[in-house]
Amino acid sequence: MISRFALLSALWLMSASTLAAPMRPLPDFTSLVEANGPAVVNISTTQATKRQALPGAEPETQDNGPFNDFLRRYFGDEEPPPEFFDNKSLGSGFIISSDGYILTCAHVVDNATEILVRLNDRREFVAKTIGVDRRSDVALLKIEATGLPAVKIGDPSRVRVGEWVLAIGSPFGFDASATSGIVSAKGRSLPRENYVPFIQTDVAINPGNSGGPLFNLQGEVIGVNSQIYSRTGGFMGLSFAVPIDMAMQVSQQLKQSGRVKRGWLGVTIQDVTRELAESFGMKRPAGALIADILADSPAAKSDLHIGDVVVEYEGRRIVVSSDLPPLVGQTTPGTPAKLMVLRGGRTLAVTVTINDLPEEITESRSSAPNDPAQPGVLGMQLRDLSPAQKKQLGISQGVLVEKLAESPASRAGIRPGDVLLQIQGRSVHSVSELANVVGDLPRNKPVPVLVRRGAAALFLALRMGE
Repeated sequence: MISRFALLSALWLMSASTLAAPMRPLPDFTSLVEANGPAVVNISTTQATKRQALPGAEPETQDNGPFNDFLRRYFGDEEPPPEFFDNKSLGSGFIISSDGYILTCAHVVDNATEILVRLNDRREFVAKTIGVDRRSDVALLKIEATGLPAVKIGDPSRVRVGEWVLAIGSPFGFDASATSGIVSAKGRSLPRENYVPFIQTDVAINPGNSGGPLFNLQGEVIGVNSQIYSRTGGFMGLSFAVPIDMAMQVSQQLKQSGRVKRGWLGVTIQDVTRELAESFGMKRPAGALIADILADSPAAKSDLHIGDVVVEYEGRRIVVSSDLPPLVGQTTPGTPAKLMVLRGGRTLAVTVTINDLPEEITESRSSAPNDPAQPGVLGMQLRDLSPAQKKQLGISQGVLVEKLAESPASRAGIRPGDVLLQIQGRSVHSVSELANVVGDLPRNKPVPVLVRRGAAALFLALRMGE
């Protein structure tokens, strides 16, 4: 039996060895800032903004009262304020070539009438906008100068979550401010930014940092600081940067043609939930579920079907639906792409010729029909759609959900105003047809239901009770 003395000795030795272990020092950013600070610039812009009347303000009229007579006598007649006024904004940028090309964010210079670039040595230049790409929030500027210090471009694919990074920029106009943190996540998808796999960090980014560089410890730029998530307008620990490889690809296209071409598949996708995975016979949730295929799109001309789950794109695994749009967007228009999809429990290969993403894609919306409501099915009060309404929606089948009671349908997430298109892979053309389909549904097992909600299609998992 081990004596108490021996046990205490062993514990002391273990604690001593732990204390003797060398502590990993925090990174020293001083040389990185000294080497790269001169390539970071301050950007101030002037934008013509239309003057807005204050809420509740009366319209300006000519007033000949005694008080205005007094003002005119001593101060003269004043001209009414101009309809447009100059709005100033600040941002950051960085030099990517010694001949004056500068990368920044699109929202920093968008609609600017004048762009002033101030270098680290206090020289100022009026910049020319080479091109702006709002979808990636990247803009390319040019100043007439040579021999400028330029940054080194890194490889974002080698960035690891948890590694140290540094940002340099002009938050709130404070030039050449350096802040540090770590990479929190990669491949983040943000609302209205489907084509950018953002790098998420906890680096302190504030208004004015936008467009500035994000460095790794080797002094290489791995991202363009673009957005923050905030409920106060200031930093809250969630910052997002555009990967530099994507930003450089965008800048090259802007330099060559002034616009960016992106690949377009023409589908509406959603994540696969646990219940949807079960309803499709999948072992676990994964991939991008195709909820809709746009007319005259590359997908419409291929063998892709609504209800397919895309699990691979050109050999790249699709874990969540947000993985797919950036890969499609980076595909050169006019080239074929191989997709692996799950359909009916089988894995199939589908080849689609990717087209150029249109500037604007509009969807039609439904209006409330006037024909009488049909009897309820699954706790829903339903209504058949007229041929004109189906044409307006761009669909060939479906019934409208008018009202909804507490039921399996409501628990599945179906809402009033939804149009039921499919249930368990069977098209729904009328309320009576839906009633017949419902009678054949399995109990206590989720089945996929496809609905049209506004301009988008969406799969939901409906689980019938006993």
